[in-house]
Amino acid sequence: MNIFGHIRAVPEADKSNAVKQLIESSTPDFDFFLLVILSVLMATFGLIENSPAVVIGSMLIAPILFPILSLSLSVVMSDYKLIGRAGGTLVKALILGLASSFLATLFFGGSNVITSEVLARTEPTLLSIAIAIVAGFAVAYTLVKPKLSATLPGIAVAVALIPPLAVIGVGLAAFNWAVVSGATVFLLVNVIGIIFASMLTFSLMDLYQKRNIAATTADTADKEAQKEAEKVQAISESKK
Repeated sequence: MNIFGHIRAVPEADKSNAVKQLIESSTPDFDFFLLVILSVLMATFGLIENSPAVVIGSMLIAPILFPILSLSLSVVMSDYKLIGRAGGTLVKALILGLASSFLATLFFGGSNVITSEVLARTEPTLLSIAIAIVAGFAVAYTLVKPKLSATLPGIAVAVALIPPLAVIGVGLAAFNWAVVSGATVFLLVNVIGIIFASMLTFSLMDLYQKRNIAATTADTADKEAQKEAEKVQAISESKK
């Protein structure tokens, strides 16, 4: 079986749609950041309660995977404007998520917030790197194959980006620097593994040929987000 041949033989229409979806899903608008905050809060509560089910649920609503994939796509396309857009969105999402987890732990955490669920996200291993790389390849390939889109939630759980981010906030609130450093490394391992694998996948699919579509979609999405923000601001000012 020619694996690389199958990867390259993706229809051009599917490639274009995937690029549009990825760029739109990583737009730094209100909805995106709201879902990031909600997912991190949910993960934080699950970690403090030592509830694996709640932690898993938080990963299903987290959109933070999209700016990471958008960053990979932007690097493959060598588009510095898109790189800055994706990188800025990712940094803002991480800061908001960290602040949400920190504040949630301060207000709702008890005397012992360092649960087994927290500690499980503080010791990255070689297996963690392998999981991140495999998940990165899987999510990049699935994104371009519409028939496989139903598997995205499962891959999002395997990637596990939100829990270590929440653990960093929990560790900061508990002044536990061992937890903070371990979770930070865990998060970085996942992010780097996903970027590496998705860059390779996007390169094999020749998605760099869709630069114009990516740039046009980003401009349109950003303008719509700006219009929405201005509309909300106008409504707020009119009620004063």
